[in-house]
Amino acid sequence: MGSSRLGSGDFARQLEGFGLTTIQIHYYLPDHPSLLQMFAFQQEDLAPRFPRLERFLDHWRREIEATLHSIRIAHKHLIGPQEWRAVDGVITIN
Repeated sequence: MGSSRLGSGDFARQLEGFGLTTIQIHYYLPDHPSLLQMFAFQQEDLAPRFPRLERFLDHWRREIEATLHSIRIAHKHLIGPQEWRAVDGVITIN
């Protein structure tokens, strides 16, 4: 029962415009300033503001001793207005 509620929330977020965001962060660590490193992850976020990414970057700037070099973002809306529409009626298959 809990998973169906979670699934409903995921679907509702997708209808609100959340989509899959892939982030690559390139950075330098203080002990290896000439070595460019990369951290990559995916999360649901809301383009074009990316509030979850902004919170993560705020945390990075406060808590992580690494200098940001660049950030690459790829975003895909999982559901768009052209892909979803309300349908009246019920189809029953016996």
